[in-house]
Amino acid sequence: MQVIRSIAELRAWRRSAGRVAFVPTMGNLHAGHLALVAEARQRADTVVVSIFVNRLQFGQGEDFDAYPRTFDADCAKLEAGGVDVLFFPDERELYPRIKQDFNVEPPHIQNELCGAFRPGHFRGVATVVSKLFNIVQPDLACFGKKDYQQLHVIRAMVDDLNMPIDIVPVDTGRADDGLALSSRNGYLSADERAEAPRLYRNLAAIRDALLAGDSNYAALEKTACDDLAAHGWRVDYVEIRQADSLEIAHVGEPRLVVLAAARLGKTRLIDNIEVTR
Repeated sequence: MQVIRSIAELRAWRRSAGRVAFVPTMGNLHAGHLALVAEARQRADTVVVSIFVNRLQFGQGEDFDAYPRTFDADCAKLEAGGVDVLFFPDERELYPRIKQDFNVEPPHIQNELCGAFRPGHFRGVATVVSKLFNIVQPDLACFGKKDYQQLHVIRAMVDDLNMPIDIVPVDTGRADDGLALSSRNGYLSADERAEAPRLYRNLAAIRDALLAGDSNYAALEKTACDDLAAHGWRVDYVEIRQADSLEIAHVGEPRLVVLAAARLGKTRLIDNIEVTR
């Protein structure tokens, strides 16, 4: 595996790389990331993974400085997964003036769901991903469905800006007890880790109710919120939305997604389940 740290070197390499699949990450890799790599490996001649902890997508009081940097372990996992190139720029390389004067501004959805609790987060995500797309120029890029709102923002950005990139969604990787794999799971205490799968169980209960014909969305959302709160969670939201647009769902929609974000101790967890009827 080749490690490239500069934009100029990556662009020079790209000219003879053939069909490229790209997986952008912030490092601290787990099995969910490696599933993205495996999907990318099946779809292209060459796989590029980036590791960059993007300051722009961290809000005030969030864990930018504390975010785990595990470069050596990440490299070992990526090499074992058959990655061809790791793009590992430092902050000055990607943001030469540090302050980013021109940003990619997502539409109103950036201020809903997770965006309502993390102002500016999706602007930071869209900006750094657009920069990485411009640098790597992949034919396709793989994103996990766990970050469903992020996936929606990236897909819309690619469509609206006419980027010639196929966005490939990859199913959420889960532990045996249903907990969605996430770098932030490492912040959970032993007791919190045992409690954490409750988030998925509540989403699964909503899915099952919807498939059984329950159309009282507000009551389903409230029941899940109440159960989580009763077990010590601080709930940001549990919402049923249209799967394709993330607009408010109406009764009879054939494709839905149930999304949730809640804090367990100091750790914020997100998850979702798609529902097709």
